[in-house]
Order: sequence, then structure tokens, then C-alpha cells
Amino acid sequence: MEEFKANEEQLNDFNWEAYEKGEIVSAEEKAELKKQYDETLNTIKDKDVVEGTIISMNKREAVINVGFKSDGIIPISELRYNPDFKVGDKLEVYIENQEDKKGQLVLSHKQARASRSWDRVNEAMANDEVIKGFIKCRTKGGMIVDVFGIEAFLPGSQIDVKPIRDYDVFVEKTMEFKVVKINHEYKNIVVSHKALIEAELEAQRREIISGLEKGQVLEGVVKNIASYGVFIDLGGVDGLIHITDLSWERVIHPEEIVQLDQKINVVILDFDDDRRRIALGLKQLTPHPWDSLDANLAIGDKVKGKVVVMTDYGAFIEIAPGVEGLVHVSEMSWNQRLRSAQEFMKVGDEVEAVILTLDREERKMSLGIKQLKPDPWLTISEKYAVGSKHQSKVRNFTNFGVFVEIEEGVDGLIHISDLSWTRKIKHPSEFTHIGADLEVVVLEIDKENRRLSLGHKQLEEDPWTVFETIFTVGSEHEGTLVENVDKGVIIDLPYGVKGFAFNKQLVKEDGSQAKLEEKLMFRVVEFNKDAKRITLSHKALFEETQKVEEAPKKAKKAKKEVEPILEKTTLGDIQQLADLKDQLVADAKKVLAEKEEGKTKKASTKKTKKAEENTEDAE
Repeated sequence: MEEFKANEEQLNDFNWEAYEKGEIVSAEEKAELKKQYDETLNTIKDKDVVEGTIISMNKREAVINVGFKSDGIIPISELRYNPDFKVGDKLEVYIENQEDKKGQLVLSHKQARASRSWDRVNEAMANDEVIKGFIKCRTKGGMIVDVFGIEAFLPGSQIDVKPIRDYDVFVEKTMEFKVVKINHEYKNIVVSHKALIEAELEAQRREIISGLEKGQVLEGVVKNIASYGVFIDLGGVDGLIHITDLSWERVIHPEEIVQLDQKINVVILDFDDDRRRIALGLKQLTPHPWDSLDANLAIGDKVKGKVVVMTDYGAFIEIAPGVEGLVHVSEMSWNQRLRSAQEFMKVGDEVEAVILTLDREERKMSLGIKQLKPDPWLTISEKYAVGSKHQSKVRNFTNFGVFVEIEEGVDGLIHISDLSWTRKIKHPSEFTHIGADLEVVVLEIDKENRRLSLGHKQLEEDPWTVFETIFTVGSEHEGTLVENVDKGVIIDLPYGVKGFAFNKQLVKEDGSQAKLEEKLMFRVVEFNKDAKRITLSHKALFEETQKVEEAPKKAKKAKKEVEPILEKTTLGDIQQLADLKDQLVADAKKVLAEKEEGKTKKASTKKTKKAEENTEDAE
């Protein structure tokens, strides 16, 4: 049985195919052949990255030989980042599967790149290596670039040394880059194409700058236009024409003079080797307008022009292309209160002016507009004599008065105290408003300082002369409490007059305090014509009556206190008590006399008031 099994194994191992062909191979030779065969094939594992060779390519795929028993295929799209790939080139591939359902080796170049991408990116940055990348698409501020199978950001400013206006022309192009920044935390990569060409341009720029001279005229191309000037490409180096050097005339924006990509001649005004700045000029290639200015133009001549610039301190008038003169705000009107030029004119206005100063060497000119009219202050004393009355218009307020204008260039001040004889005015806005017409009287002329002192209340006679005869001290009048002030209250009296009473003088007979809007009788305790002040008291009306009524009571009480004492006193004591009694009686008589005198004055005042009313009725 064992012998049969041994024979069976020999039969199984016997190479019948070789026997039929007449080729008999020994076991040793077979082992050697197997060894040689294994040595010709690479040993690979799934997920390994190995190097392969492109053996064929078409529009859809590339066949890669990695030294395995079969070749692998990768999509041609994985090679689009480098259009230079060709048959025979070597590249790294990732072993996805040694054998799929069809027995095919499955490879990926994209994953091979991604698996080593960060190492490659870091090496490229450390070694300042130039790498290739495929621009996939646009994004905000730049482009997305495929580098080693991962996405990197290409800022718009790093695409080229020249500003790029159309990013779309770079999409799906392969370009060379340098890695300029890596953020390991957020896995961000920034690349630059501009960095590659800057080194070449630097040498070119230095060569160009070394040959520059001030005053040299060069041809350039408008590279960029900004609000402040124009950048010119001089063939590898940029220069700037400031907006003020574009034209002798005023330029609002450089686009009025030049356009992008326009070829123009420029002159070198200045350059800085260290900062690599070149200042260029365009207007310097044409004659200065001042050189062609009329030689007969002189101070005092009238000129016409257009307002081109407005400032708070004045306006610039262009009287010829590139020739301007300044009209200072003080030269616009004889009115001394004109504070801003915008009150008088605006940009674009056509105006006439007089030349005040003219300096052809410095190319400066000052103009005046008010000189076109005669100075009203030359005849101010004749036209606006002291005491004369005039109509004016309210122009402005201050805390101390009102500024009014009688005519253009002639204004004056009405002090707050000269607005009304009777009203207490805290601010001029209580009396009038801006733009109102107001009649005035000239009080004083200051010709040297061009000032008029005016009054309004002087149009009427001073009523306080009449009030002095009505509101005499001791007279009584009805009044209304209208306003609380410091330490007292303002009171409306007849004839539109206001008086004042201290708080302690507003106590009523029942002991309560008078309130606002309450009508009461008051006694005048002070009349000051110069200060226009009337001081009143309500308490004084009943205070004296109380003294008179209390005097007999005090005397009777004193008598009761004295009589018991008289029984026990000496003759000297009796004499002293008699003197005290006489003094008390005298005080009581004095109070009665003052009361009678008050009644007499009150009756006299009522008669005077009645007489005035009769007189008014008669009139």
C-alpha cells in the first residue's frame, strides 16, 4: 500500500508535457529556473508606492510597467498637471490592488503623489526648488493649483510681476512655481509664479536703472492707473507719473489723460536706486502755460475764468489752460463775516476778478472779486450817519447780540441790551430770528475796524422816564407771578413792565407762599431807572397793619407788668417805668402816622392813574 502511494506521488510530479516534447528537466534545474524567474519580478504589496515606466499612452489612459508579472493602467487625467509626460518617462504609482477581478494590476499616480505630497512640498520650500503645478480653477483673490496631488493657493498678485486683469486665461495651464508659505496647522500651501521671474527682472531692473538720467525721455506702456497717478512699464522696471505731473491743467482722475496699455513718452524727473522708485512726468514734455501768458497782463486788470478748486480759505480760478489764480475768502466780499468760500461760489462757476498780485517767476497770481464794486466804508459816515434809521436783515446770533446786514459789505451789531427797553432778554433768539427784517438806529461808527454799533430800542423813547412817575416807592400795583429766578420771582406789572420780588416778600397774610400764575397786590419798595429794576413786596401790605394792631396789646401787657412792680419800687424806679411807658406810646403813634401816610399816597396814586386813564380816553 505504501509503495502504491509513493508511485502515485511520483506520477503527479512527473512532467508529462515535457515528456511528450522530449524535454526532461530534473528537480534541481526546475528549482533554479524558478529562482531566476522570481528574481526578474518585483515584489510588491498593496498600498506600496513604487516607481514605474510609461510604456504606452493614448487619450484615455497610460500603461505603466512596474516590473510586476502584469502591467497597470492609470487614467490620463492624472497626468494632465504635466503635459510633458511621454513614453519612457518614469513616475511614481500607488498599488491599489495587485490583481482585480480581471487579473489586472490596479495603479494610481494621483494617490502616489498625495501620499508623499507634504514631504515633497516641504523639501521644495527648504531647497527653494522650482516645481510644476496645474491650475485647476479660479477662486476669490487668486487661483487653485494642483501641486503633488494636493491643492495650493496662488494669489492674484503672485501670478506675474504685472497686474493681471483676466485670471481665466490661466485656468487648466501648467506653470512653474515656488512654494513661498506653508501652514502646517491648517494644511495650507501658498505658491508663487512671480517669484521665479523676479530674480531675472531684478538683474534687468538694475541694468536699466544704472543707465537712467534725469531729464531722459523714454517710451513706456501704461501698466496701471490709480487715483493718485499712473504706473508706466519702462521695459522691466516701473515708474510712476503722479497725477500732478500728467498735465499743466487740473486733473480730477488720470483716466482723463491716459488709458491702459497706451504707449506714451515720459521724462525722468527723479529716481532712487535704493528704493527702486522712478518719478516720471508727462506734462514736462510740453511748454509751461505761464510762458505763453499775455505779457501785457498787469496788476489791476480784469480777467475772466472758471472756478476749478474750492477750499475753505478761497477758490482757484483758471484764467487760461494751466494758469490759475487764488481768490482768498477775504477778497470775495466787503462783508467781513464771510467765513467760507463755499458761501460765495462753487466749482464750475464762471467769474470775473481783478488781478491783485502777479509773480511770473514764481508763477503765482492772486485775484479779488470785491474790488469790482466800490468799498461801501469809504462813504459810511455820510450814508449811515449816527442817529440815522435803516432797514436791516438778521444774519447771525451771538450770546451778547444780533449781527445784521444793512447792505452787502455793511453790517453791524445790536447789543442784547439795545433790543428792548422793557423785556429782559437772555438770548437774541427770544426777540427775533435769522433772516428777519429789523429796523435799526446807528449808535456809533468805527470806520477803522469797519464796525457799526446799532440799536433797535432807540427807535422809541425810553418808557422808564414815564414809569418813574407811576411806580413810585410805596405805590401799590397788581401783578402776576410769571417766572422763578435765583432768590425770587419775576412779576408782570401793568404797561408791560416786569418787577422782581424776593421769596421772603411773597409770604401771604395767612402765612402761605405765593405761587406762579397767581395775581396779587404788590408795593414798590425800590425803583432804579438806570438799572431798569423795580423791586416789589407783597408782605409789606399787611406787615405794618399787624404792627399797629399789636402795639396797644404790647402797651397793655407792659402796663400790667409795671403796676405790681410800682407797689414795691422806689421813686427812682417809678421814674424809669414812666419813661418806658412814654416810649411805648410814642412808638404806637409813629406806626399810626406811617399807616395814614401810606393811605394818603395810595389815594394819590389812584387819582394819578385815574387822571392818566381820563387823558388817554380824551385823546
